[in-house]
Amino acid sequence: MDLGIAGKRALIIGGTSGLGLASAEALAAEGVDLALSARNPDTLAEVTARLAGAHGIRAEGFAGDVTSQEDVRRLREEVEASGGIDILVLNTPRPPSPMRDFLAETEDARWEMAYHNQLESALFVLRHLTPLLLDKGWGRIVAITSASVKQPMPRHAVSSIFRAGVHAALKHLVDEVGPHGVTVNAVAPATVITPTFANYHNLDARVAAIPLKRPGKGEELGATVAFLASDHAGFITGETIQFDGGMTRALL
Repeated sequence: MDLGIAGKRALIIGGTSGLGLASAEALAAEGVDLALSARNPDTLAEVTARLAGAHGIRAEGFAGDVTSQEDVRRLREEVEASGGIDILVLNTPRPPSPMRDFLAETEDARWEMAYHNQLESALFVLRHLTPLLLDKGWGRIVAITSASVKQPMPRHAVSSIFRAGVHAALKHLVDEVGPHGVTVNAVAPATVITPTFANYHNLDARVAAIPLKRPGKGEELGATVAFLASDHAGFITGETIQFDGGMTRALL
């Protein structure tokens, strides 16, 4: 299926590893030019060169820390100066490790870290980068969050609480950017194979709780992001796609 987005440009936050990289690879395979944001300039140089060479696209890296509002402001200026964007993929830093239940989260420093990583950084990105999508009559925002926003999971207190705030921000954006032809959606993964997969708490039990009896694959999540960024998803907005193999027990 031709997704109709070849030649578009996507900014992917945290685009050099894990689910951000899986999204970058899927979009690059569709002919989408890439602007990748991450902290490590060396990793950015390696990943952008590899993706550009593999897919014949333009790929650029922008080093910075999205928990810093100044870095996000600079990111907007640099991305705008280099051609703007059509697609924004929001993939924020991970919560503190190890994950804990609510009453076990007794350290203020962990709450502050989770707030900065999960919520504040997302607000910085949405506030400063969304305006770049509003003058083209077409745009896509796709946020990668967590299945725990719909069904809180054990030991995921800081993730569930702050990522729920991200979903509230996305819902506010739906009405504001819709008249500009911009859609806003989220992909909410649970157990997905990434470089941190082996560190999941009680991994065997988590996989056993999935009706499909296997973890998700990064390339499957990337394909989901690419579809939501496509022309074919132009009438889908304000939605959360549970990427969890059926683990969430809410009604369809």
